[in-house]
Amino acid sequence: MNISDATPFIFFTGKGGVGKTSLASATAIRLADSGKSVLLICTDPASNLKDVLETKVTEKVAPVNGVSNLNVVNIDPEKSAEAYRQRVVSPLEDILPQQDIDRIREELSGACTTEIAAFDEFARYIAGDGDHKPYDVIIFDTAPTGHTLRLLELPAAWSEFIDENPDGASCLGPSSALKTNQERYLKVVERLKDPKTTTIYLVSRPETTALREADRSGTELLDMGLTNQELLINGLFEPADTDDPFAVKLAAMMKQTIEQMPERLKNLKHHTFPLRPWNLLGIERLRQVFEPLDKKEPERVSDNVLTAEPETALPNLNQLAEDLTKNSDHGLIMTMGKGGVGKTVVAAAIALRLAEKGYPVHLTTTDPAAHLKDYLEGITLPENLELTRIDPQAEKREYIEKVLRQKGKDKSEEELRLLREDLESPCTEEVAVFHAFSKAIHQAKRKFVVVDTAPTGHTLLLLDTTGSYHREVMRNSNLDTGKLKTPLRYLQDPEFTKLLLVTLPEITPVSEASKLQDDLRRSGIEPYAWIANQSMNASASELSDPILKMRADAEKPLLKRVDKEEADKLYGIPFIVDDSVLTNMLQIPQQQQS
Repeated sequence: MNISDATPFIFFTGKGGVGKTSLASATAIRLADSGKSVLLICTDPASNLKDVLETKVTEKVAPVNGVSNLNVVNIDPEKSAEAYRQRVVSPLEDILPQQDIDRIREELSGACTTEIAAFDEFARYIAGDGDHKPYDVIIFDTAPTGHTLRLLELPAAWSEFIDENPDGASCLGPSSALKTNQERYLKVVERLKDPKTTTIYLVSRPETTALREADRSGTELLDMGLTNQELLINGLFEPADTDDPFAVKLAAMMKQTIEQMPERLKNLKHHTFPLRPWNLLGIERLRQVFEPLDKKEPERVSDNVLTAEPETALPNLNQLAEDLTKNSDHGLIMTMGKGGVGKTVVAAAIALRLAEKGYPVHLTTTDPAAHLKDYLEGITLPENLELTRIDPQAEKREYIEKVLRQKGKDKSEEELRLLREDLESPCTEEVAVFHAFSKAIHQAKRKFVVVDTAPTGHTLLLLDTTGSYHREVMRNSNLDTGKLKTPLRYLQDPEFTKLLLVTLPEITPVSEASKLQDDLRRSGIEPYAWIANQSMNASASELSDPILKMRADAEKPLLKRVDKEEADKLYGIPFIVDDSVLTNMLQIPQQQQS
């Protein structure tokens, strides 16, 4: 990467878990060390920036410890949303009664408002207005791809909605309040499309699904006019011990994956970063990101580390399937966690295991990135396994038609036009997806429904919608609320719902899973178990390569901490060195040491 001619705005985007935060932080430090004034912004609702920088990161711009010229800020979606709601309701407080103010706040409590508020903050930095200090370079450690694309699409969506609903109001708040910002949004889009001002780094690991996602997101960004793109391949492994068959196979698989990546990516300028024997945490480690790998370093580590045996013995997926079916032949199973930890492939493996045991199973995904079919390619699905995807656009269309059928009777043409315009509000998609999710819960009363959920940020927004629905039902129902069971009540029922937190045995994913568990508990939802996926420690007895041994050793304290302090139950899946991850996952023997 040539940082000498860095553009004023730099974005890091890609599938969750590929190392966007580490590379964004390392780039910010390198630019700051070269004398440029730099602002690093995180727009990810599942941020782990403070763990990487080992610096307190808040919604206030603050300097990074140990790095001159570098400041950092986190755009907190919830705090931004609350400030946005306050801006909308404050002018009305002396005009409307309190019950009307409360109703407006409730209408502005959904996920749609949260994303809009975050974008509003994001736009201020790009537009350069307000009281923001000018910087030579502003770097955005963006959210997983689905969030990023939605953020960048919002200006056009808002503009269209405002133009078509000049006197209307929606989950955005009064549309007249948004008109004052249209000029800013146009300026933001203009700067994003200018290759002289904006660079997009598509971050990937040398893995098929991650490269496909980089190609997908890059193509969509290109269609939106963001043309200045480069590819960063993170975590490329080169063996230090060529007599280690596991290490040689891993390196060969990565090389082949890169050679077979989509043609569009091959034509981009690209850079590779080696797999390090340690986690990229702390300023000094981040400063080494752009330096060559020191293969001698592992050899200087104590022999005790490199010959250590696995410390834990975790039950595997076969045992999980046994436990899930021990006392029930139906129920809702959800895989949750930070993007990139393997929720999708784990959900698919669980669904196939349950189907193999003879149970009727419905496997579905609410992830906008939808990698489910990538993993199932080439696998013959059993007849008792149904596969679907909750497609936001399709659900929105179906929802709109349903509402028009129910509420459009006996309405005039003008009334129908106004109703349809109201249903084209950006928040309708969120409501439609929630209705589809509710159908999945209903099916789980008679079969196993396995839901591959979106990355953490999306999952929390989905649960927030569920919670809002629950509060609305409780408020308006004439039934005995003790007997009424809303979707949230089903999620809170440990006999009906089994929530599985999927993580990688690395510091940041474990930390994020712990935060998600806290959020779930605040909603009255208790996770059933944790799953440590792609554990190098589970394969330690097969390893002789010192780099991989060091990475396996680094997992031990984390697995021990999760087992003792976090998880009620902890299951383990070994690191699989094969492109057909799902096939190999299903071939895990009955007795597995991790």
